[in-house]
Parts: sequence; structure tokens; C-alpha cells
Amino acid sequence: MKGFKFNSCLYEATVMHKRLGPKEHYFTYGIFMFYLDLDELDLLNKKLRLMSRNKFNLFNFRDRDHLQLPRENPDQSKNIRQHLTDYLTANGVTIGTGRIMVLTNLCTMGYQFNPVSFYYCYDEAGNPVCSVVEVCNTFREMKPYFLDMKTYSNDRFELNTAKEFYVSPFMELDTHFHFKLNIPEKNLRISINDYNPNGELIFISSLTGKRKELNDSNMLLFFISFPLITLKIITMIHWQAFLLWTRKIKFIKKSDNLRLQKEVFRPYES
Repeated sequence: MKGFKFNSCLYEATVMHKRLGPKEHYFTYGIFMFYLDLDELDLLNKKLRLMSRNKFNLFNFRDRDHLQLPRENPDQSKNIRQHLTDYLTANGVTIGTGRIMVLTNLCTMGYQFNPVSFYYCYDEAGNPVCSVVEVCNTFREMKPYFLDMKTYSNDRFELNTAKEFYVSPFMELDTHFHFKLNIPEKNLRISINDYNPNGELIFISSLTGKRKELNDSNMLLFFISFPLITLKIITMIHWQAFLLWTRKIKFIKKSDNLRLQKEVFRPYES
């Protein structure tokens, strides 16, 4: 590892969720996340013992867990950078050899669940040009949200947009996501809030954290501190859903309002 200075790093972080109505519900829990330069993935695979790319390890970055184009019959021969640059091109952005960073969870001991990943894309001069938020639900469906330079100011991307995606059975689909994505540096600050059609704030969530060096020692430390992190995340989601159900919050089936679920990748069929 000596002599190598990676753009990639880790973040030790705290997740906070607060539901404002019809009944208040609040919780926080600790996690850690990887912040990876997509151009460093193969080098990290060689230099780190505990992290791999597309092969089993304590932590494994799997290209197939992320955005793939086209939505139907995706091209499996392309890696995540190729798929993402295709997506950017479709949205009118070309970055050439510019850097792409992704904040995400990795497959841990063979299990993966990743509720959200955040991409920060830069031009060849190192200037931020756009961000992509990749949201997944427990059906493992995915929906990307695109934030261009019109949404960027003071080192932060910010966008209020229709959700049009089934994320929680206790949240209506006609709500809006309000993204606030600060460029990750020493500190991590991200929020995704929900507003109802009347413009009222109904749900607050935040992700905050501190930057840590990406190395085998820190990965092992975090694995011990947050064992089976991806399993913990899916368990916490179902536990909080159970608590909401016991409080008799309205339950919304996925089959309801299908017309409001738009541009979904990997659609669940059952």
C-alpha cells in the first residue's frame, strides 16, 4: 500500500430518519460506507486484501449491483463506469475521462442490499458537473435520479423531484424527494426529505459522517464494529416497518398506483 494515494476512502456515518406524520417516528443507527473512484476499482482489487471486484471477499464491489443500460435486457459486457457514462450521455452530459465517485455499500460476505448509492461526476478539469442518486427498494428494483449543474450551488447538488417509485409501504407514491447532496470531503452531509403533494414536509432523513482512510486495517475494524453491514441494513428496514405496522400506519401495496411508478430499472415481476 505504500506509495499509493487513493481518491477512494471510507466514511463512518450515522443514518437518521424522522417521520413527521400521521404519527411521529424517529430512529438513528451507525453504518459505514465506501466512497470509491470508479477508475480505481481494479487497482483497489489488487492492492487490498479484504476488498475485491466481482469476486467473493469480505467486501466485494459487484458491477451488476448498480445501474445497467438499457433498462430491458441490459448489456452485461459493460462495467459500471460504461453504463453510467451512457446514462449521462442520454441526459446530455459528457465527461470524457473525468472522474466518477460513488458512495455506496459493498456486497459483504456474499450478501448485498444497498438502499441508495450516490454518484458524483466531474469533468476532465476536475469540476463537478452532475450527480446521480441510485435508489433501490426491498424488491431490488432501482430508480436513478439525475441532478445536473442547474441544481448545483455552493458545493451542493439540490433537487426537488417527483418520487414516482415504490420505496416504503408506509409512504404514498405521489410525494416528492428533496435531495441535498454536499460534495463529500472531510465530512459527509446528505439529506433526502419527503414532501406531500401540498408541499408539506412529512419525512426527514440524513446521512452524516467522517472520512476515514481506505485500507485493510480500517475495513477489518469496521467489519467488526458493524458486522454484516448490508444484512444489518435490510434487517433494520424490516424492523422499522414492523414498528410502523404496529402503530397502524396506513399500509400501501406495491400493486397500488402502478401508474405512479415510472422509469424503474430491474422491475419486479411476480
